[in-house]
Amino acid sequence: MRFNLLALGTTTLAFATLTGCIPQTQYDDLMTNNRSLKQQVAQLQGELDTSSANEEMLRKQLAEAAADLLKAKTLAGASDEDIQALTDRYNKLLSQVNALDVLPTDVSAALEDIAAASGGLLTFDKAKGMLRFSSDVTFDSGSAQLTEKAKNVLAQVAAVLNGNSASGLEVQVVGHTDSVAIRKANTVAQHPTNMHLSAHRAISVRETLVSDGVGANRFMVAGYGEFRPVTENSTKGAQANRRVELYLKPSTETTPTVTATETTATAPTPVAATTDDDNVK
Repeated sequence: MRFNLLALGTTTLAFATLTGCIPQTQYDDLMTNNRSLKQQVAQLQGELDTSSANEEMLRKQLAEAAADLLKAKTLAGASDEDIQALTDRYNKLLSQVNALDVLPTDVSAALEDIAAASGGLLTFDKAKGMLRFSSDVTFDSGSAQLTEKAKNVLAQVAAVLNGNSASGLEVQVVGHTDSVAIRKANTVAQHPTNMHLSAHRAISVRETLVSDGVGANRFMVAGYGEFRPVTENSTKGAQANRRVELYLKPSTETTPTVTATETTATAPTPVAATTDDDNVK
């Protein structure tokens, strides 16, 4: 979906004619504000044209531009009606940005089908282009070893990523844990902290997708440990916080694709699962 943003920057020029003569300092401020808005609009147009911007960034920048318009009321003395008209225009654009498809339609449809059939292992957020794997189903407690069920689901995801429609997408794999500290000696030997565990799990997901044929240079891997929870942790943590998320975004990569055989990085050898206490790592 495309729409014309360039007209937005020029609308602020009308402020200068609303009140006749104004002090030079206010006039200079208005012109500076106008140039800033036009630059933001030009930047947004360029980002849309190159498909390099994502929905969240566009919404934030448009919201900031709307706030700048409200500030212009003080600088130029425009009427409430004029300010409201400009604000309504920005709000309309915000709604259009919210409706933008982050991913190609067929890619979204395929990922929705995979998530629906995953039995709770995977959820898909179409608006964010984000796949979320529940660590409790994807991994054994305290381990970075993928379960067979998780490998099967990832193979389906890889098939989508290897398709023509998804060829221009890169994958950001991000691991998260709950706040329960790692205490078991055999787990600590492999994953000294929750930060290590979250990163190692993200690496395992990446390596599995690479082994399924997804280009190795399409990935970024990160681990946030317990520091970005989606819900409050209890003394035993929280299941929702134990997760691995995959964000699919337009790629900026220009070098040839690296095949699975050209990468040698692997996650640490996983520790064996323990059954004495699932809430203790």
